[in-house]
Amino acid sequence: FGVGADTPSLVVATLKCYMNESGGPTKSLVDFYKVRGDHIIIAHDELDIPFQATRVKFGGGDNGHNGLKSITSALGSGDYYRLRLGIGRPPGQQDPGDFVLKPFSSNERKSLDEFLITGSEAVESLIHNGLEKTQQNFNK
Repeated sequence: FGVGADTPSLVVATLKCYMNESGGPTKSLVDFYKVRGDHIIIAHDELDIPFQATRVKFGGGDNGHNGLKSITSALGSGDYYRLRLGIGRPPGQQDPGDFVLKPFSSNERKSLDEFLITGSEAVESLIHNGLEKTQQNFNK
């Protein structure tokens, strides 16, 4: 196994901070690796799409997501790719802030492996095939 001149590099980072403080560490990584915004993919939970749905987009607002708000503020721009991992809306009148922090149900946990594999396939497609083709395959 080796890395050739034509092999794309990929850095996967899991931040060890609260979501709403993720901008600073993200900016540090971007500065260290000298990465442009169009080479950044942020994976995040998304209330506005059903559980286990995967969507990909470039740019846009934070849509009330505190992690995206922090990252956009630290980077000075929202011009980066987003891997939107659907968690669905909270049932009834449950507060969305409480909903995103609660553990997955036993039924949801059973499908997490498949969900994460789909997310990783979307990232791989984005890297190799570009946004338009990836959206055609995943934004259904």
